[in-house]
Amino acid sequence: MNLKGTICGIAGILGSIAVCLFGEWNAAMAALLIFMGVDYVTGLVVAGVFHNSPKSESGKLQSGAGWKGLCKKGMTLVIVLVAARLDMLMGTAFVRDGVIIGYLVSEALSIIENAGLMGVPVPEAVKKAIEVLQKR
Repeated sequence: MNLKGTICGIAGILGSIAVCLFGEWNAAMAALLIFMGVDYVTGLVVAGVFHNSPKSESGKLQSGAGWKGLCKKGMTLVIVLVAARLDMLMGTAFVRDGVIIGYLVSEALSIIENAGLMGVPVPEAVKKAIEVLQKR
């Protein structure tokens, strides 16, 4: 077996496990993972480049703050997992998506906060989209 086949096989196994645990892969789940990644990276930029992080006294990068952020994101995924399993037990399809939408709003607000800490103006359309999500 070649390296490409091995990597594809491992990716397939991990993807199958994720779908089995978290339920179907849909736009909400993809958006959550993307938002989580963007939030983490923008947080690193705020601390590492702009030295303006509210997570540390100096405003600079601190490994403890970074690990805390990763732990929070991991716990978010655990709660999504619990919601997905509850949906499976009850035969519903709204608990997981509701939880994901709640976390999407939180991640989006954090991304906007990070943009503000960098001095980047946020378009009104993005602000309004977040308001709509908050109402859902």
